[in-house]
Amino acid sequence: MMKYGYFDGDNKEYVITKPNTPAPWANYLGSPEYGAIISNNAGGYSFVKSGANGRIIRYRFNSTPADQPGRYIYIRDREMADYWSASWQPVGKDLSEYESECRHGTAYTAMKSKYKGIETDTLYYVPLDKTYEVWRLKVTNQDERPRKLSLFGYVEFTNDANYEQDTVNLQYTQFISKTYFRENMILQAINEHVSEVGGGASGLSDEAGEGIWRFFGVQGAEVNRYDGDRDIFVGDYRGYQNPASVEQGACTNTLNYNGNSCGALQIDVELAPGETKEIVFLLGAYGEADARQILGRYETLTVVEEELQELKSYWHSKLDRFQVQTPDDNFNQMVNVWNAYQCFITFIWSRAASFQYCGLRNGLGYRDTVQDIQGIMHLEPELARERLTLMLSAQVSNGGGLPLVKFDHRPGHEGTPDDPDYARETGHPFYRADDALWLFPTTIRYLKESGNWAYVDEVIPFSDQGEGTVYEHLRRAIQFSIDRLGEHGMPVGLHADWNDALRLGAHGESLFVAFQLYLALGVYKEIAAHKQDDAQVHWAEQLRAALGDNIQKHAWEGDRFVRGFTEDGYVVGSRENEEASLWLNPQTWSILSGFAEPEQARTAMDLVYEQLNTEYGAMLFYPPFKKFGLPVARMALFNGTTKENAGIFSQPQGWLIQAETMLGRGNRAYQYFTEINPAAMNDKAEIRKIEPYVHGQSIEGIDSPFFGRGHVHWLTGTASTVMVSLAEGIMGVQPTFDGLRLDPCIPSTWSEFSMYREFRSKRLRIKVENPNHVEKGVAKVMLNGEELEGNLLPDDRLRENNDVLVLMG
Repeated sequence: MMKYGYFDGDNKEYVITKPNTPAPWANYLGSPEYGAIISNNAGGYSFVKSGANGRIIRYRFNSTPADQPGRYIYIRDREMADYWSASWQPVGKDLSEYESECRHGTAYTAMKSKYKGIETDTLYYVPLDKTYEVWRLKVTNQDERPRKLSLFGYVEFTNDANYEQDTVNLQYTQFISKTYFRENMILQAINEHVSEVGGGASGLSDEAGEGIWRFFGVQGAEVNRYDGDRDIFVGDYRGYQNPASVEQGACTNTLNYNGNSCGALQIDVELAPGETKEIVFLLGAYGEADARQILGRYETLTVVEEELQELKSYWHSKLDRFQVQTPDDNFNQMVNVWNAYQCFITFIWSRAASFQYCGLRNGLGYRDTVQDIQGIMHLEPELARERLTLMLSAQVSNGGGLPLVKFDHRPGHEGTPDDPDYARETGHPFYRADDALWLFPTTIRYLKESGNWAYVDEVIPFSDQGEGTVYEHLRRAIQFSIDRLGEHGMPVGLHADWNDALRLGAHGESLFVAFQLYLALGVYKEIAAHKQDDAQVHWAEQLRAALGDNIQKHAWEGDRFVRGFTEDGYVVGSRENEEASLWLNPQTWSILSGFAEPEQARTAMDLVYEQLNTEYGAMLFYPPFKKFGLPVARMALFNGTTKENAGIFSQPQGWLIQAETMLGRGNRAYQYFTEINPAAMNDKAEIRKIEPYVHGQSIEGIDSPFFGRGHVHWLTGTASTVMVSLAEGIMGVQPTFDGLRLDPCIPSTWSEFSMYREFRSKRLRIKVENPNHVEKGVAKVMLNGEELEGNLLPDDRLRENNDVLVLMG
């Protein structure tokens, strides 16, 4: 077993000590206005506003050599004629001579290297609320003799901000770019004269109709030589491991005119023993005048440390609002830092840009985004509300959700999947059955977390026409499903029902959506009762009862709930089927929705444990599809136990954990989390492959020769579902309209644990004792020295600072 790094909880960092990780291990920098992704070997790319239409520097996906290009700094010893890079790659020196450390933190990455007496310390970040990036380099001579070095900062620019155009439309994009050198910086111009020859056009110019400009500059030293032409800098039949200008010791002062633009800046330094030289490289999408101002900000290099501290304070203050201390350090690291931070990153970037998502989704997926909101609700409820309001404004007036919410979304003026223009622009001509139903668990969590009951009556436009209160939006979401019931009185599956590979169509029915609707009706009834709207309470009760009768009559097979019904009557997930006879989601959602009777719930979940669980998590179903397939089971196109075809899909693991806590089975909930906890795989990285500090989308299942291998890092709904299951389920911190309920469900081996939680501007220090080693159950709660009745901390009894003792039993 191999270990490539460790968690530094005090600094909220993951530290990579072996750079030859089995896959690029990444971090995110910046914001939606200027975003960047960087690997532990400085690979990655940057973009302005859109990974699809704002790409600044190139990255080659799924290529060999992997993880190139990126943000490279080369060091060359002019006397020894030897060279290396400040990150292990791209030069890739022998690790017996080259020492490396990479620290991924909250929106920054720091790398150290040591090679033949020269130490480098490189910090990459995007300053808070800025739209450019900073690379701070410190080079120290630890040798006993003076050293003469050349430092080369390097980026490969895109020739078109649209990733696809830059990659494939070479007969055009190779002839629109040129570079200039101006006092310590390379400037790239694209369509430089567009405003003079006919005005701006989408994709050809900036927002003002002018040509597109980028810059790569340096502060803290004078540039000795430069290159603006990639093919000159790299050289013929070479790569980033041995670029010609570095190997030869000098850039050629060649600029690009057609072909491929780059920014390469050479700085020659002489360092006495023990001496350190500090410089700052800056990269952004600005012309010369703005670039000059940005460079000027770093005339005093101490601003870098100030900006780094500002970043840390910004992120750590969010994460610190919920902290736990349990007997399991891997559990603590995920709750306190990495699962929470991943929730924010997924909330910000949705599925827009990673090393698998190439940036071509130019908008927010409805179901993804509404679920992602839940992951940050306990840490930043008002930020969650802003995004929830946006998604409500992307609900069509018929109650359904827009499958893709464009980055330039215009409430009240958007087309719908029924409109050819919307379908053509977004590539989504169909409604999803589940989209708008995600509004219910997200909205109720916001109301209970914030206590902002007035939000229910806030008026929000629909995406296409008209407007309504949040309450009305929710009612129409229910009506959308009620208007589309199938033969068995359950919602039809439409184009997809969370599982994009299951196409049940306009007449086939989905148990997943049926349970979603059952939950939605319960939430709506709770809100209606709080509003004292008896008519709507009655409406929801009647619909819920009828739906429940139909589920019980048609979908329960004695030991499991089926997955759905096709248009021609085939029962998906039936015990009688040769393939896919047991599905995970119907069993967990029968509990999450509040539908399953206690005996049904235990029976179904025990079957899940027996037939679907593995050492790396529970499979989505089993056995995989091999015979039954298109047009319904599109997952049959995947290899068996891979992704949606019986793979260990990660997002449902959160639902599984939470369902077990609702049954009071803390040992099993904790086991399920441990199986999929990235931190628990830290010493099995060669099996997992992807980062041991964030969740991936899926893990290969038992039929794969690579059982346990993870895929699609960072941007996944897993972050949110697991965060909710840990915070509300295992830790048992459950907001209500009236306060905070404490109902932990933990492994029986835990004797005690503690938490810090901020709730409605109040601070709570919570200690939980478990002397009898139970899994669930609260015997006593003390709030500021006074015993309470039950396990609810009433909001009106909370002080600014509170001490809480929970005795389980």
